[in-house]
Amino acid sequence: MAQFTRIEVAQAMKSTGMIPLFFSNDIELSKNILKACYDGGARLMEFTSRGDFAHEVFAELTKYAIKELPGMIMGVGSVTDAAAASLYMQLGANFIVTPVLREDIAMVCNRRKVLWSPGCGTLTEITKAEELGCEVVKLFPGDLYGPNFVKGIKGPQPWTSIMPTGGVNPTEENLKDWFDAGVTCVGMGSQLITKEIIANKDYAGLTIKVKEVYEIISRLRYQ
Repeated sequence: MAQFTRIEVAQAMKSTGMIPLFFSNDIELSKNILKACYDGGARLMEFTSRGDFAHEVFAELTKYAIKELPGMIMGVGSVTDAAAASLYMQLGANFIVTPVLREDIAMVCNRRKVLWSPGCGTLTEITKAEELGCEVVKLFPGDLYGPNFVKGIKGPQPWTSIMPTGGVNPTEENLKDWFDAGVTCVGMGSQLITKEIIANKDYAGLTIKVKEVYEIISRLRYQ
């Protein structure tokens, strides 16, 4: 069951400004990545469900986070149907991220008051998601839409909270474009947790990189 309410999750998304996301079927590697991100200041992690037995890895990661990483909010991405969403919620997912807008996922998440963030690509989809109770909309793939799309949405709907994923990189220039456009937070995967970091098991380097991203976001918000 979820350890955090959907309101707490939404507030953490807004306050931190960035959610790291990754997948590995190696449990020990995944724990080290999670710990490195946590030490860098991350308080949310999106584990992307993209491989065989991903739910088993997530279950172990969640147990580890509850025991060793106080305040870490574990969630799952790449969820494509209500059955998968229900499975991950039973394993402790505090939020569910989906590549598309699906009402069946909205229903099972709302029933348990777990935050869900659907991938949307039009104002109509975004509006429909909000009518279904969505707090934070995922803009995916972010690089195809860009910051100007966010600006366009925030004009008629300033209340909409948007999280772009894909096409977000850990540079001040890129992050400035997104946050100036009005995003609530960003999701960052392989641009943050790179193949090189994983191959070299450079967990200390990852911690430094995560910390730098949060420092950039903080500067951008309060400059």
